[in-house]
Amino acid sequence: MADGPRQARGALSNPISRFAKLEIDPTEMEWIEEDGEEPIRSTYFDDPSETILSFNDSPDLGFSASVNPYRGCEHGCIYCYARPTHEYLEFGAGLDFETKILVKKRSAALLRAAFEKSSWRPQVVAMSGVTDPYQPVERALGIVRPLLEVFQEYRNPVSIVTKNALVTRDIGILNEMLRWNGICVSISVTTMDGDLRQHMEPRTSPFRARMRAVSRLADAGIPVGVLTAPLIPGLNDSEMPQILEQAAEAGATFAHYSLVRLPHRVKDLFIEWLRANYPNRAEKTLGLIQSVRGGKLNETAFGQRLRGVGAYADQVGQLFDLSCRRLGLQTRMPHLNSAAFRRPGRGEQLELF
Repeated sequence: MADGPRQARGALSNPISRFAKLEIDPTEMEWIEEDGEEPIRSTYFDDPSETILSFNDSPDLGFSASVNPYRGCEHGCIYCYARPTHEYLEFGAGLDFETKILVKKRSAALLRAAFEKSSWRPQVVAMSGVTDPYQPVERALGIVRPLLEVFQEYRNPVSIVTKNALVTRDIGILNEMLRWNGICVSISVTTMDGDLRQHMEPRTSPFRARMRAVSRLADAGIPVGVLTAPLIPGLNDSEMPQILEQAAEAGATFAHYSLVRLPHRVKDLFIEWLRANYPNRAEKTLGLIQSVRGGKLNETAFGQRLRGVGAYADQVGQLFDLSCRRLGLQTRMPHLNSAAFRRPGRGEQLELF
């Protein structure tokens, strides 16, 4: 049970950006009101990006290309490693990240243009590698479905990760992508504790809603798994076996995990949040995080960022592996089909290269 204040946002403050001013078009969109909630006091900006695909060469990730229709995220997860990216826009990593959302309204057109380029090589695209595509405003704007229609049109595989049960809205088109093995979905779950969720990730779907989403996706034949991430030592890591068990019962067939990362401003925001909301657990949790991060609160080295090091990290990994074996959950993402890629009007299949 939390000992500190409750609020409808994750961060408690908004430290200024580390970077110089970058001007954007401040086109404010109408506020969106969620059923049964106070208005989400957010401002939405038209993102002027001319490209939609991002690329990485990290050996820690299972993909090199990703698509993110939003910058910033209203889910408000206090631990989110993407928060510092908002500082490049001269926004803060705290409340600004949750309330000043850049919207890529031209996402589908930009993706189509990318697939039309001769330089594109078919591969699995992650949606998303940074912010959640099914964050609350997506219910009103509906940017994701046109993106999925482009993936379907070109038969390019996509792997979705989300904390929001809204993903079930698009089961129809996801089901169409099954015909050529072009889709899998990971539902990210951090806790079964409703009180912890409301403090830690205040605008995400409740645990039961996420399990219903797993069940609905599984019933539709869509490969669905659970991402138990981030595991925060001393705060939610003890829940991992139960989360995996509930997910397997709901129909999940694979699972993966990562330990919490606290880069740049996220470290200060997380410490502030932890001490305000869970003062009795704060020092133990921070000490355990340091134990898996070589005495620090964050580690940037490849091979260590996601899983940590040391005895405690090893115990978490062993418990995860044992739980998955017991429940029959695969610890690898399903293989998706890139060979079915086509450019409409140019034949059914891309020439071999």
